[in-house]
Amino acid sequence: MSQPAEYRNMEQFYPYYLQEHSDRTCRRLHFIGTSLGLALVVYAVATQTWWLIAAAFIQGYAFAWVGHFFFEHNKPATFQYPWLSYLGDWKMWWQMLTGKIKF
Repeated sequence: MSQPAEYRNMEQFYPYYLQEHSDRTCRRLHFIGTSLGLALVVYAVATQTWWLIAAAFIQGYAFAWVGHFFFEHNKPATFQYPWLSYLGDWKMWWQMLTGKIKF
């Protein structure tokens, strides 16, 4: 088995992250999950319903993992690169929102 690549920053990691999200349905599920997660966090802060923040993470990852397992057919980068993957999700979300990446 080969050694996994070591990424030191987002600049190195993000091309790999995008490659792992080449399936359009997977990207859409990521976008939906991230958007719903953001909405839940905003609502949690506005209403001081703090347990919703945990729910936001759970449902956000649920959408992403469905995309990986059923459409992308790969293992989410979160398992190997949790922080870089989390940042990559937000960067991809923003690029989809602004039209840089096809929705």
